[in-house]
Amino acid sequence: MPCFCFLLFTLIFAASCPAGGIKQPILQKVDRLIANGGYLLGPEDQPLAAKNAHTLFVPASTLKIVTSLGALHILGKDFHFHTEFYLAGNSDLYIKGYGDPFLTSEEIAVILQALQQQGVGTINNIFLDADAFQLEQQADGRSETLNPYDAANSALAANFNTINFSKRSDGTITSAEPQTPTLPIMLRLGKNLPAGTHRINLTNAHQDILIHTGELFRGLQQRLGIKGRGDIAGKSVPREAKLILTHRSSQPLDQVIAGLLRFSNNFIANQLFLTCGAQQKGYPATWQKSREVFRAFLASLGLSRQQIVMVEGSGLSRNDLVTPAAMVKILQNFRPYAHLLHTDKGRLIKSGTLTGVYCYAGFFSRGEDKIAFVVMLNQPENLRDQVVNLLEKLPVKP
Repeated sequence: MPCFCFLLFTLIFAASCPAGGIKQPILQKVDRLIANGGYLLGPEDQPLAAKNAHTLFVPASTLKIVTSLGALHILGKDFHFHTEFYLAGNSDLYIKGYGDPFLTSEEIAVILQALQQQGVGTINNIFLDADAFQLEQQADGRSETLNPYDAANSALAANFNTINFSKRSDGTITSAEPQTPTLPIMLRLGKNLPAGTHRINLTNAHQDILIHTGELFRGLQQRLGIKGRGDIAGKSVPREAKLILTHRSSQPLDQVIAGLLRFSNNFIANQLFLTCGAQQKGYPATWQKSREVFRAFLASLGLSRQQIVMVEGSGLSRNDLVTPAAMVKILQNFRPYAHLLHTDKGRLIKSGTLTGVYCYAGFFSRGEDKIAFVVMLNQPENLRDQVVNLLEKLPVKP
């Protein structure tokens, strides 16, 4: 009888440890680091190690994995953003945007060359149509700062809705990148900034988003020797305008997502989030349409609002909430695209950081295999690296 009791105790103890007693000291160390948070290692239905796996936490930028997975399913990995170009009146150019997040100086130079090939030798007034996004407000959680981190979303914005310029001690301002001309908006917005190199967003005045895009087209037009001059203003495309070019972005969706995850770009994340909503429910894009579309997508994965809440796509909002178990389920579905995640110390990983929010989500490598892991700390002290380092030491089998 004593032997039977000892055996029963051993079985119960082993069952309480996801991979046996050898892990217990490591997990005790992990748990001591967590004041408010949770983690999960391995499949969500049979975790190798877990704590608070079904508690909702603020995910910060790890939410970008959810946005990326949704975009790949809703839009398809070969999806390309597009922008339309019309001519009307006296060689007036109308540009209608549909949210392309990679409308960069290099891309605009390609567009202008394509317009030249279409026979456009003169561009006078430049009118910009951003009607494809009708946003009642900017992304929840966004702050009114000049930091590129807070760049606002728009159906038509260039260079990630930022400008990059250098200011000398004598006050002279020039573009800080060779592919971009020095623009009047740089001189205006840089006037009160100190000497140095600055990359700032353009969202303190929404009209500046369109003015900047128009000035960039004008500056590159002049570089390419295309004639013309005139006003730059926001204006809807009139019925009589003739469509002369539909430009497909050179970046397919999987490349867009690779850049999004590598640089954790909030602007790109919400351009994707909004575009998914519009593609399913029709333009113009709105936050509500996108929330509904992502709610349906997550439900198709078996995830309810008790497991994940998305109010925007970047993780800026503290109203975004995810359980570790739900995030691991997302990772399991993201496995075919795991190569799009940033590689760090042999891990495929995405971080998420807000004040008092420190998260990681990704995969540990075990030879040819990948083990999903999530660490979500909603606490003052950032101990996520210590937690991940300990979890990675667990002698688990895939």
